[in-house]
Amino acid sequence: MSASAFDHIDEAGAGEENDPPFVGALLRQCWRRARDRIQEAIRAAGFDDLQEAHLAVFTYPLPDGVRPADLARRMGMSPQATNYLIAQVEALGYLERRASEGSERRLVYMTERGWQVGETIFASLRELQAEWADEVGQKRFADFMAVLRRLAAEEPARDPRK
Repeated sequence: MSASAFDHIDEAGAGEENDPPFVGALLRQCWRRARDRIQEAIRAAGFDDLQEAHLAVFTYPLPDGVRPADLARRMGMSPQATNYLIAQVEALGYLERRASEGSERRLVYMTERGWQVGETIFASLRELQAEWADEVGQKRFADFMAVLRRLAAEEPARDPRK
């Protein structure tokens, strides 16, 4: 195994869990690596008209048949900022807003070009995950992914009286 960012971490991680960087910073650093990989992949695939800000629209799950207000909540943006971003990405041909039959409410849908970007993003992330698994070991990475899925799962509603 070649030298990597993970070489300084022992199997147990003993004594390091209470020292910085803390979980938020570590997740942000990993996210930055993933984001950089996504940007490289979409540029290599010829989608060079997308800016970094536009990538927020392509977060999982991809926005197909979603209300703009729901997309705004998912992205953690105001409805006004989200509508501005949707309009930009729509003008580039990746999304469209249209009303479903029998409704006047317009929803956001992916276009064929949008689906191509989505698949490019997913392929780049599959590749990154495979590299990280090779770097730290398949079992460790599988455990890591299981922990992330558990922590990312929606928390059940808590009783405020407890």
